[in-house]
Amino acid sequence: MKLNELHQRFLEHPTVCTDTRKITANCIYFALKGPNFNGNEFTEEALKKGAALAVIDEPEYQVADKTIVVENVLQTLQDLSAYHRKQCNAQVIALTGSNGKTTTKELIHRVLEKKYNTVATKGNLNNHIGVPLTLLSIKENTEFAIIEMGANHQKEIAFLARIAQPDFGYITNFGKAHLEGFGGVEGVIKGKSELYDYLLGNGKHVFLNADDPIQKDRLASYIKKIGFSKKDHNYYTISFIAANPFIRLSFEETVVDTKLIGTYNFTNCCIAILIGKYFNVPTSAIKNAIEGYEPENNRSQIIKKNGHHIILDAYNANPTSMKAALESFETTAAPRKTLFLGDMFELGEAASTEHQHIADLAKKMNFQEVFLIGHNFYGTKTDYKKFRSFEALEEHLQNQPLPTGSILIKGSRGMALERILEYL
Repeated sequence: MKLNELHQRFLEHPTVCTDTRKITANCIYFALKGPNFNGNEFTEEALKKGAALAVIDEPEYQVADKTIVVENVLQTLQDLSAYHRKQCNAQVIALTGSNGKTTTKELIHRVLEKKYNTVATKGNLNNHIGVPLTLLSIKENTEFAIIEMGANHQKEIAFLARIAQPDFGYITNFGKAHLEGFGGVEGVIKGKSELYDYLLGNGKHVFLNADDPIQKDRLASYIKKIGFSKKDHNYYTISFIAANPFIRLSFEETVVDTKLIGTYNFTNCCIAILIGKYFNVPTSAIKNAIEGYEPENNRSQIIKKNGHHIILDAYNANPTSMKAALESFETTAAPRKTLFLGDMFELGEAASTEHQHIADLAKKMNFQEVFLIGHNFYGTKTDYKKFRSFEALEEHLQNQPLPTGSILIKGSRGMALERILEYL
């Protein structure tokens, strides 16, 4: 079947599903494969649950008039999404960076949907499967699509940009994330800048944080740029007021009181404001959108439990975000401050050095107690309490309850440090 013919079938059944546990009536089931599963084996189940069609790549699972056999299901999903994107009138804003992508995407979405019909990446489905699925959620009346792009190695952003074909793009920052896959900090900058390469190469518009020297230098001579700054009046200026603990900022004499903690979230708010202003969203609507956004899913959540004031930031971690979280927590006014820090993953040869740097940084700060969890933190040279595994920490907390106070919980997703809440 030709791609345009498949696209026509998609328009007749404009919902795509890749998981038989989430089948909806009249959807198209794409039988993807993974290291531990083969979606082709669930074709009959998907059809029985209500899928109108199934796209498969193993002919033995054919069901008459209900299956479309292709050479490679994943490739077909990606090709279909790129084809669909070309047929759509929606403007696409692509977003990548080392830290803050999902929060920034949510803020931009909240602002733009105040005026426009908008779709955005769900959760953090920002990879070679998630990006196509988001593109296929674009409808005829969609005006903006905000596409988050994640990557852990070179050429990945370039690939996703070719699929999404963005009209606008923004890079949150360049930090010490996925150092193992990118090959160091310079590799991170090169890999994330693949979005710039696409935008500049195709004459598209770029949003930038003009206070970030890497972004400013990279885009110095580019004409189609729209930026924000705290101090440079050649760009749209937004003022930082405070973060104690929630960020307060102002633009155009309008004060915004957010529900976001940490100075590192200031720029995430700024880009949402800039994009809102650029696309003529009313100032009052921008303010309401940002003030109404409350983080969830273990991202800088504020939780009050049994006298504790907890900052749960356990969705992910790398040296850059860890340092920012510690510096923000240090400035928080609280009589007793406790840290739970979990290992940072995908650092390769830099793992030992980067974990030691974080342990040393914490030592310079005014925290009453620090708990380090995981193999890498266990190997650091420090006087702090260290636990090779979560189970070891669990045993400690069961025997020695923590005094009430303010607590920061920060670690990579694989550490699942939200489990600490059970013992507080």
